[in-house]
Amino acid sequence: MNLDTSYNLAEFPLWTALVTPFTDGGSVDFASLSRIARQQAAAGNALLVLGSTGEALSLTAEQQFAVVNYICELHLDVPIMVGVGGNQLNQQLAWIEKCNALAVDAFLLGAPLYAKPGPEGQHLWFSALLDAADKPCMLYNVPSRSGVSLSEKTLAALQTHPNFWALKEASGDINQFVAYRQACPNIALYSGEDALLPYLATAGAQGLVSVAANAWPEATLLYARQCLSSQSELTFPTWHQAVEALFSVANPVPVKVLMHENGDIDSPQLQPPLTHLELGSKQALLKAHDAITDWYQLHAEQPKQRA
Repeated sequence: MNLDTSYNLAEFPLWTALVTPFTDGGSVDFASLSRIARQQAAAGNALLVLGSTGEALSLTAEQQFAVVNYICELHLDVPIMVGVGGNQLNQQLAWIEKCNALAVDAFLLGAPLYAKPGPEGQHLWFSALLDAADKPCMLYNVPSRSGVSLSEKTLAALQTHPNFWALKEASGDINQFVAYRQACPNIALYSGEDALLPYLATAGAQGLVSVAANAWPEATLLYARQCLSSQSELTFPTWHQAVEALFSVANPVPVKVLMHENGDIDSPQLQPPLTHLELGSKQALLKAHDAITDWYQLHAEQPKQRA
C-alpha cells in the first residue's frame, strides 16, 4: 500500500470533518478557520477538509482551493485529508492533481452524485481517482447523499490498489459495515457516524470520522478511544443524546450554531440552501453541550488512573 505521507495514519483514531466558517456576508472566514483548525490539532485530531460537513459542494473551485491551501500553510502537526466529491470525473481528476501539489496527506473519495452507478461504473470512477492520487485514499459510502451504496464487489476488486487505504462507512446499517469488513479484510474501516462507533468498534472499526469533534475536540477523541478499547459502556446515554441534538436538522446546521454559541466561530452562517434559521431552538444543543462537558470532566482522568 502506498502510504506517501509523513504520518502513520493508523495512529489517528479520530478525523474531524471540519466545518467551513463563513462571515455574515457569505465569504470564507479564514480567521475562524485558523482558530478551529488549531484547536483540533492541539487536541491531536486529524483533519478532513471540505467534506460534506465542510459544505464543499457549495463553494466555488477557487474557494475550495483557498481553504485547502490555507489549512496546509498553517503547518499543523496532524494529517490533513481533502474531500473529493462531485459528478464530473475530469473535474475531480483536476482537483486531485491540484491537491497533489499541496502538503496534504490523504483524500476522501465519494461516489459520483446523482448518477447512481452500479458496480462497473463505480469501479471505473474510483479506479480513475485512485490512479490520479499520490496520497492514501479513504473511500466514502454515504448513500443518503450519493443515492447509491458502494458495491462490495467493487470494493473487493479495488482493495489491492496501492492507494486504497480506508473506507468511511456512513450508511447507518451495521450489517453493511460487517459486509464490507468481510469483503475487504485488509482495508481500514472508519465509522462515519458518531453515534454508531460503540457498535462498529466491536465489528472492527479502526476509527471515527466525526462531526461532533468540531464542537468537542478533546471529549470526542476520548469517546473514540473508549469505544475502540471496548469501554463504550462509559459513553451511554450521554453521547447518544448529544449526537441526536447535533443532527436534529441537516448537518452541519446544529454544530455550526453550537460552535458560534461557544465562540469557536464568529458566525453561524451557512451556504444556501442551508441556513441556521432551520434550527428553531438552541435548548437541546446547549443541554447536550453541558452534558458532554460534564462527561469529559468526569472521565478525562480515568485513562491515567487505569494506566
